[in-house]
Amino acid sequence: MAVWWSVTSTHVSEALFAVRPAIEGISAEVWDLAEISLHEVESSQVHVRALFDAGFDVREGVAGVPTAFVAEWSAGTGGARVGFLSEYDALPGLGNAAVPRQEPRADGKTSGHGCGHNLLGAALTGAAIATKQIMEAEGLEGALRVYGCAVEETEGAKVFMARDGLFDDLDACLHWHPGPLAAVMNFRLTATNAIRIEFHGRTAHAGEEPWKGRSALDAMELAAHALNLMREHVEPTARTHYIYEAAGEAPNIVPDYSRMLLIVRDADRGRVQATTQWVREIAQGAALATQTTATVNHFFGLHHLLPNTPLAERMQSHLESVGVPPWTDEEQSFARGCQRELGIEEKGLATSVTPLQPERVAGGSSDVAEASWKTPTMGILMPTMPLDVTWHTWPVTACGGMSIGLRGALAAAEVLTLTALDIVTDAKLRASARADFEQRTAGHEYVSPLRPEQLRPEGLPAWLTSDGSAGALADLARSVV
Repeated sequence: MAVWWSVTSTHVSEALFAVRPAIEGISAEVWDLAEISLHEVESSQVHVRALFDAGFDVREGVAGVPTAFVAEWSAGTGGARVGFLSEYDALPGLGNAAVPRQEPRADGKTSGHGCGHNLLGAALTGAAIATKQIMEAEGLEGALRVYGCAVEETEGAKVFMARDGLFDDLDACLHWHPGPLAAVMNFRLTATNAIRIEFHGRTAHAGEEPWKGRSALDAMELAAHALNLMREHVEPTARTHYIYEAAGEAPNIVPDYSRMLLIVRDADRGRVQATTQWVREIAQGAALATQTTATVNHFFGLHHLLPNTPLAERMQSHLESVGVPPWTDEEQSFARGCQRELGIEEKGLATSVTPLQPERVAGGSSDVAEASWKTPTMGILMPTMPLDVTWHTWPVTACGGMSIGLRGALAAAEVLTLTALDIVTDAKLRASARADFEQRTAGHEYVSPLRPEQLRPEGLPAWLTSDGSAGALADLARSVV
């Protein structure tokens, strides 16, 4: 175990061993619950209970998100402040038994952790608890803060937290994500805007008097055609994808209402904002052409994720020291079974650590980006799924509910704990990480992607709009769903 400080290795080993039951319990319970974004009331409580029992002070329902929380522990009056970004929401339609084939869960639950957030949150919460135990044993000053980052898959809580300044005083923030590889996340993710367009027209009998109607569906189809033409004239980094959420009720009625949901992505906020303005103009043009009206609601957005070179290099050292989990023959067989079902090469699970890669831009997005614009931020990938398997698929859910996912989460927790201790004890690392952060953000004032009047996620269920405690909300959720 490579360390950069004088912390006793016995204390590290003891803390990691002691926190293992908490990681196992959180992961298993959140996997069973499989609560989707904006509904993860009980999953939030799983983390809250573990952190409260470990001696953290917990504030629930922060930043306008009822299922989000901030848990903090501190010692002394000085030292570093380290953040841990826990997530716990599942995805609809990805419920799967913990078997190497596509098979419904025995309990009939159709949602599932197809992005591994049961593992993600468990390892980060566990790492924070382990770091606290080591700091207490060593008499180290500092503060640890666990962010209950609800709703990552839709309207991520981190955006609301960043708007409210909850990351502003940190020295660094840590995260990780389940994946097919063991690698430091030394890359940028894209900026995004989420936009909902509504068209309003006038109904009429489609057979008898269609000329008296004005079709909101025509307007939406015209807008979709224009969006597809637009794609030829944006830069290669741009992505615009959409779905129809409402498109009429019956073909013999001219639809007076239609609605589409779009995601605009690009390499940075400036490009995304420019494309968003183009989308607004397309919507208004489609409305003019069809004599309907259009409403454009830009209700959510993200910055692009900023890496941090000093933290990436330090995490790479710890990742190489911890290594890939020692898979059993049964686990490799399970992984190959998943690959066989998907019709891809049966490579099994990753067995080595990927060298630190040069920075690049990946096509996905994450609300971790908002923390990265507030404080130095870095994370890792750790294998919890077979090679060449992508996120948001049933094998991720399956592996996350058995030993493959748990081994990955435990290894990730060790890397995160070692890195957190470095940040607490290594002033030079903190200074270099801060310098890197200041260089990347120079000349860019952080502006929240949220509208000033938007106080909470737009899609929040009505039964969750109470400002009461998450514990009370958990009781309510059990009575409603």
